[in-house]
Amino acid sequence: MPHHANNLGNVFGGVILSLVDRVAAVAATRHARRQCVTVSVDRVDFLQPIYLSELVTARASVNYAGRTSMEVGVRIEAENLVTGERRHTNSCYVTYVAIDQLGKPSPVPPVLPETEEERRRFRAAEGRRRRRLEERKAGPP
Repeated sequence: MPHHANNLGNVFGGVILSLVDRVAAVAATRHARRQCVTVSVDRVDFLQPIYLSELVTARASVNYAGRTSMEVGVRIEAENLVTGERRHTNSCYVTYVAIDQLGKPSPVPPVLPETEEERRRFRAAEGRRRRRLEERKAGPP
């Protein structure tokens, strides 16, 4: 919609980040079967602009689950509805924590990868989780 775009006709990055958070929250909630809150968003690179009138598609999958947290990968694509051309515009990883009725962290089921693609995403997510934990231990820059 026009109010989602800047003066160049490109959709604002914040609009896309809001979409990322919403679609990732649905994936996390479906996996945990309880309410989830956003803990962090990894680096987001906007590879290509998304233009007004393009259809935006967001796909999310839970790549890894720890005891109470989950990494959700999100891929955003833009589609020109007239030509059918689709472009990958950005991807990122969002970490969620499942919470109970009191707002305390709550256990989540493990991710059980079945396909080779799921196993690849799981292994990569394990590496990112280790890096996040190391960064947290090191403290702020």
